[in-house]
Amino acid sequence: MKAILQRVSFASVKIEGEVTAQIGKGLVVLLGVMGPDDVEEADFLAAKTAGLRIFEDENGKMNRSLLDISGDLLVVSNFTLCADARHGRRPSFTDAAPPARANALYERFVAAAKDEGVGRVYTGQFGADMLVDIQNDGPVTILLDTDQLMK
Repeated sequence: MKAILQRVSFASVKIEGEVTAQIGKGLVVLLGVMGPDDVEEADFLAAKTAGLRIFEDENGKMNRSLLDISGDLLVVSNFTLCADARHGRRPSFTDAAPPARANALYERFVAAAKDEGVGRVYTGQFGADMLVDIQNDGPVTILLDTDQLMK
């Protein structure tokens, strides 16, 4: 699984012109599910996301997690993170998990984040054409890849 975490002061998702999810201070996770990914990776990535210390403490150091600040979480499926752009000019998405499997692991990630103690978890709509408004705070953007993290 691949995830882009962005520390935000505000974010929202619009589908067909209607706001379907909105958060304040917290994290937006753009989540891509690769073909061989499994439940263990979804659970691991959710725990890593909830506990990653990328929010500032009283001294201005990134020393607090999403759990520490009781922040919001917005999870948006994004199969384009699975793109292979090594050859030519058109990315290939053959490494992405099939939609039904990807959706199941996306939902597992969301459930695991809640199990980790994240109080307010919001989502986009799997497979929908979404307009995601992200007000990146910092900017702080972290790339997580379970192929690298779980070795």
